[in-house]
Amino acid sequence: MTAQRVAIVTGGSRGIGASIAEALAKDGFDIAISYARNATAADATVARITALGRTARAYRAGEGTDAARELIEQVVQDFGRLDTLVCNAGIYPYAKVQEMTVTQVDATLDLNVRAVMLETMAAVTHMKRGGRIILIGSTFGERAPFPGISLYSATKAALGGFVRGAARDLGPEGITINVIQPGPIDTDMNPADGAGADMLRGFLCVPEYGKPADIASMASFLARPESDNITGAALTVDGGLAA
Repeated sequence: MTAQRVAIVTGGSRGIGASIAEALAKDGFDIAISYARNATAADATVARITALGRTARAYRAGEGTDAARELIEQVVQDFGRLDTLVCNAGIYPYAKVQEMTVTQVDATLDLNVRAVMLETMAAVTHMKRGGRIILIGSTFGERAPFPGISLYSATKAALGGFVRGAARDLGPEGITINVIQPGPIDTDMNPADGAGADMLRGFLCVPEYGKPADIASMASFLARPESDNITGAALTVDGGLAA
């Protein structure tokens, strides 16, 4: 089956990922999402996308060293092409340096950095000119305003370095790669009325949590031809937290 345009959104079952998937569907993409555990939420996102008249399919995220590459290859086999990859899946560990475990470090690096690189490596082999790689980082990659986030901040900072280097490699092929850096966004995992929310608001210039749609709008723009001249960039959408 060949679609007009196809996008993959990892971690696309809910929150920011689901919002991005729906925004891209409205822009005319057929959508593949991956999810870790919540099949019910993934099915609901697929249903919302198909209600928009687009084709959508959910894939359970695999485990092991080849899982990232296998996801890309399976989507290309099922949809016939790949135009945009959005790497949104990630985990948010909270522990001070003196409390972190090796297991925690390995798991966070594997998902937040290694999987992103492997997915990008696999995706670009299937992309033509106009292809888009969009990574979802964090404003904490630039600023760590409170204790306990050194590991998370390190992995998100790594994405900025990766896109700067990869942009040099992919630019001649007409493929762009950028990272969006959200601040506090109101989701199930980080609700605007949750513990610590008031503390986070204190770091913002605009003292309100953002919405998943704020990040989806930026992703939608980066997937369009109008963004052809933007690559290797870290685009911060954080209510001024990093200011």
